[in-house]
Amino acid sequence: MAGWLFVIALVAALVAVYRPFGDHMYRVVTGKRHTVVERGVYRLVGVDADAGQTWAVYARSVLAFSAVSILFLYALLRLQDRLWLSLGMDPVTSHLAWNTAVSFTTNTNWQAYSGESTMGHLAQMAGLAVQNFVSAAAGIAVAVALVRGFAARSRSTLGNFWVDLIRIVLRVLLPICVLVTVVFMIGGMVQNLSAGTGITTLTGATQHLTGGPVASQEAIKELGTNGGGFFNANSAHPFENPTAWTNWLEVFLILLIPFCLPRVFGRMVGQHRQGYAIVAVMAVLALGSTALTVGFETHGAGTVPQAVGAAMEGKEVRFGVPNSATFAAATTLTSTGAVDSLHDSYTALGGMMPIVSMMLGEVAPGGTGSGLYGLLILAVITVFVAGLMVGRTPEYLGKKISAREIKLASLYFLITPALVLGGTAAAFATGTNATALNAGPHGLSEVLYAFTSAANNNGSAFAGITVNTPWWDTALGLAMLLGRFLPMILVLALAGSLAKQPPVPASEGTLPTHQPLFVGMLAGVTVVLVALTFLPALALGPLAEGLS
Repeated sequence: MAGWLFVIALVAALVAVYRPFGDHMYRVVTGKRHTVVERGVYRLVGVDADAGQTWAVYARSVLAFSAVSILFLYALLRLQDRLWLSLGMDPVTSHLAWNTAVSFTTNTNWQAYSGESTMGHLAQMAGLAVQNFVSAAAGIAVAVALVRGFAARSRSTLGNFWVDLIRIVLRVLLPICVLVTVVFMIGGMVQNLSAGTGITTLTGATQHLTGGPVASQEAIKELGTNGGGFFNANSAHPFENPTAWTNWLEVFLILLIPFCLPRVFGRMVGQHRQGYAIVAVMAVLALGSTALTVGFETHGAGTVPQAVGAAMEGKEVRFGVPNSATFAAATTLTSTGAVDSLHDSYTALGGMMPIVSMMLGEVAPGGTGSGLYGLLILAVITVFVAGLMVGRTPEYLGKKISAREIKLASLYFLITPALVLGGTAAAFATGTNATALNAGPHGLSEVLYAFTSAANNNGSAFAGITVNTPWWDTALGLAMLLGRFLPMILVLALAGSLAKQPPVPASEGTLPTHQPLFVGMLAGVTVVLVALTFLPALALGPLAEGLS
């Protein structure tokens, strides 16, 4: 019953904020006026805020900003021992600094380190937390650019990346995070610049507890679907997630922006019902994944789980199984990757569901921005399939889906599976899978999870793998880098192609894309494409383990 109430409260809260918060984001990304602070930032970086950008210029801006971010964060981590608030931490090794810089810039936040014993406060604040803001804003900006492509009428520009980035940070992410930080501090999260406190445990041993600006980083970690924890235990640590209600609030923040962006989409294309159709697909897939994850864990196969009534291994007692499983579903249905339980300890089929949620492309509701543009790409593929079935030229939102558009959409879909399956194969071919603690199907699941998480820019892990090695840091870093920016380039190219098209009037042969039929088709295409692509790998890993 507690688990049902947890989910029902989440659904009710998301329904309540869908319209007002979606409308606020719509005003932010479509407004013409610039604040005094924004104009100052534009002058500082030399940006003409009123100049539009073609898709190629927009893409170059995204790539240039991200490249500078990676270099800055890499240098900060390598030099942290010489900086203020380093807490005596050593410089981060070159391969780990590369992996971490790429991870946080790509909104992945994969962590091959223990935060409390590797990063000083300045590295956490000026490096990791800053990237939590701007990487989330970059994803939203690309999604908005794609929507502008659908909404445009014979236009070559998609807006201005720098304006989108700065507005989203200053008007959306930052104000909410300030408020949430205060709420989290009231809930018991740590927020200080302390070097730590020594305590005596119940057994008489001594332990050093690290302090730091935890609550502020936790706010953007969840709101921006980032997931990188201040501590190694992430949201299972009581300094990051002290109570059941903070656990609920973290899940709500994870889902807030991705579920409200379809409202922005509906308003920008001038059809609210199109936004409702997209959010309906997200909700159907999310509820299905959550129900299966919770079901597998509360009725876990095995003598011990059945004896105690649930699979409690790896779960926090203060959260319980249903709430922990809901958190796991939310964090992998989005690109967050935060955890409040150990996914490697889940039952075989329960552990399979987070992998499947990521393999869906994280579109239910997905990351900040990436979920919306990922689902819109799948919508393009769906109308193309529907057009083939009835022998008509496919159209979506008044734009014809020609050979160029379907090629871009198909390449977008193929990139992530190629990285996941290719990376997993490379790990086994080179023998680096030996760093997994488990052999057999579960060992395969650990490696498959790692590359699925990296290529989908999620960042969670099954654990069980010693990943802080040159090979793993390099391989996963490349998967994160390619899995983030190649799809973005294709999305922007598609947006540019659509923007140039004049709108096509709807006819009797036009497939209505706002009705339940299309919602069901889009959800079905999403699931079928994943099944056809990843089923063999899942059959060798979690399915084989679960059926054994």
